[in-house]
Amino acid sequence: MSDPFGQIGEFLLNLLTGWGLEAGLASFILKAAGAAALATGCLFSTFLLIWAERKILARLQDRLGPNRTGPFGVLQTIADFAKLVTKELIFPSGADRPVFLLAPLLVVMSVVGIWAVVPFAPRFIASDINVGVLYVVSIGSIGTLGIMLAGWSSNNKYALLGAFRAVAQLISYEVPMVLVMLIPVMLSGSMGMVQIVEGQRSMWFVVLAPIAFVLFYISSLAENGRAPFDLIEAESEIATGYNVEYSGLMFGMFFVAEFLHAFTIGALATTLFLGGWLGPGVDRYPLLGLVYFFGKAAVIWWSIIWVRMSLPRIRIDHMLAFNWKFLTPLALSVVVITAIADKIGPAGTLGRTLAQLLGNGLILVVVLLVLRAFAAKIRRRPTLTSASTSLGATAR
Repeated sequence: MSDPFGQIGEFLLNLLTGWGLEAGLASFILKAAGAAALATGCLFSTFLLIWAERKILARLQDRLGPNRTGPFGVLQTIADFAKLVTKELIFPSGADRPVFLLAPLLVVMSVVGIWAVVPFAPRFIASDINVGVLYVVSIGSIGTLGIMLAGWSSNNKYALLGAFRAVAQLISYEVPMVLVMLIPVMLSGSMGMVQIVEGQRSMWFVVLAPIAFVLFYISSLAENGRAPFDLIEAESEIATGYNVEYSGLMFGMFFVAEFLHAFTIGALATTLFLGGWLGPGVDRYPLLGLVYFFGKAAVIWWSIIWVRMSLPRIRIDHMLAFNWKFLTPLALSVVVITAIADKIGPAGTLGRTLAQLLGNGLILVVVLLVLRAFAAKIRRRPTLTSASTSLGATAR
């Protein structure tokens, strides 16, 4: 079967039209059912993602993790979900109820909506639009709006402060992330996600633009609010952040979005830089594309969990300074150098690869020189201890 997904779709379409439905109506029903199935699959996959992440975290911390409900604790997430559903939804005094309820829905929709343009395998995509990258950036920004609405509608100063911090972080790190997402667009010559994957048949973009991949990874961590960029929910500073007034199912929806977002980062990184579904034997057996795609995405997702447990939280001023003074200029430089190297570089896969690697090497040398100069400046900076000692010696 060279196109099993297309054959299934054609079979269902013929089945509906055979029942007397018009072709247009049958096509609409199939698309609506596909969208509902995709959204349902994303949401239900969160049960497995949460359980797996908790088990991995436990392993990294030398613990057992969930092990009571079901075999190996696999039903623990379902039990937690049932507990949240049975809890009362409490509205704070003075809260804007419609906005209060809308906020978590927007946050979840912003993550689930991204999967509509993610190609899982050849000819296996919910919506193959020619502006897929632009769609991802646009739909992902809705989550920032949902967080701001959650903090504002709660009528709580801590929730509002948490929302301000979250929005400052998310908007700041969107800039370098969007810049480096332009690089796969330039290298493939298209904004369509399928065309970006097809453009990596000769060479994955992570090889042509390794610095861009690292920048995308770091920016995505900040967008997800994971350590070391977990200022969004700094419990000791702002009482869990923007969702402090939420309870029950609404409270759980924020965490559903967070856990699903972590795997979504892996899916986007796989599509943009790691060749998507491409791998040996995919043209002959398209179902192998699913294995390659989810395997690559799972590796990125696992690395996110590893980083979460390995690095401490960054102070908010350091985090924003790191973005605006380092990541954003570096991302802009990578975009410019990549465009120049792709334009004037020699033709052919080997020549193109060497030109891009030379450009990335040049950027890396400049970055190391800048960091060396900055480190030397820090070393020369007088400390409070030395200044106090000098004053004490002068007084004596």
